[in-house]
Amino acid sequence: METVFALATGALLIALGMRLIHRLNAQHDARIAAYLFSDPYPAIARPPGHGHHGQTGQAPSRRLTGTWP
Repeated sequence: METVFALATGALLIALGMRLIHRLNAQHDARIAAYLFSDPYPAIARPPGHGHHGQTGQAPSRRLTGTWP
């Protein structure tokens, strides 16, 4: 009888833990969905002084590689 009680208690604790983890994951997914990851910070997208300033008639001093600096 004690073994059955211990197994039932263990199964109940596992089920409660699974439910808690599922709810935490759903809450985390909602936070991720609400945040706009596609809008980069200006300093990350293009560091200050490295922006495109249009054609000045002069050759660029270095070619763009897509990395910084």
